[in-house]
Amino acid sequence: MEVINILDFDVYCSDPKQLVDRALLSDNSLVINTINPHSYVEQKSDSEFRQALKLSDYLIPDGSGIVLGSKCIHGVKIKKIAGFDLFEAVMQALDKKSGKVFFLGSTDIVLDKIKQRGKIDYPDVKIGTLSPPFKAKFEESDIEKFAKSINAFNPDVVFVGLTAPKQEKLIALLTKYCSPKIFSGIGAVFDFYAGTVKRPSSIWLKLHLEWLVRFLGEPKRLWKRNFVSAPIFLKDIFFAAISARIKNKKAK
Repeated sequence: MEVINILDFDVYCSDPKQLVDRALLSDNSLVINTINPHSYVEQKSDSEFRQALKLSDYLIPDGSGIVLGSKCIHGVKIKKIAGFDLFEAVMQALDKKSGKVFFLGSTDIVLDKIKQRGKIDYPDVKIGTLSPPFKAKFEESDIEKFAKSINAFNPDVVFVGLTAPKQEKLIALLTKYCSPKIFSGIGAVFDFYAGTVKRPSSIWLKLHLEWLVRFLGEPKRLWKRNFVSAPIFLKDIFFAAISARIKNKKAK
């Protein structure tokens, strides 16, 4: 099984490397975004964000809550695919083919650190960057400027790091002007890879407690997703699981 439906969203649950290889060989430009409990709750009151998620070619389960949802609703155990997992799979594939990647988002300082580290980790990948102005909403002139920079560099992959839902909405707009092999919103991965924000160690990832470590590090920014979005998501999972069990009993 490659895709599983969780709360009305089709979530990719197979090998991220396989997905990346397929995308890089495709004749079409593919949008790969992430979904987690917070983004699920945010889209409930943001139709533009919901449409951006729905129009994604693939949604990867970047959250332990999505893994839990699959288990509770379908009784199927899937593996979490973090944005960082997708990032590594993409960069490794590009390094093999001497590809090009463009990073749109964050600050010039973070982008410079990404370029410096990228030269060491992935020496055969050409890296382009652009730090957008800090705005609540981008204007059409901004979108055109971003597209011009991306098309001038002609990358295989464009990573957008502006946090949800801003990055997903921007990608949806940019697809009208640009057609890289992969468009992907990976948010915090920019800071993780640059080293400006420390990513939780593997032991916390295995325990599905990455959210706790990140919250303790950035409580002001992450309190909403943990104390507002998480309970709403769990409530919806609970009722979806009950509904699924009732349907299964009727089917029998």
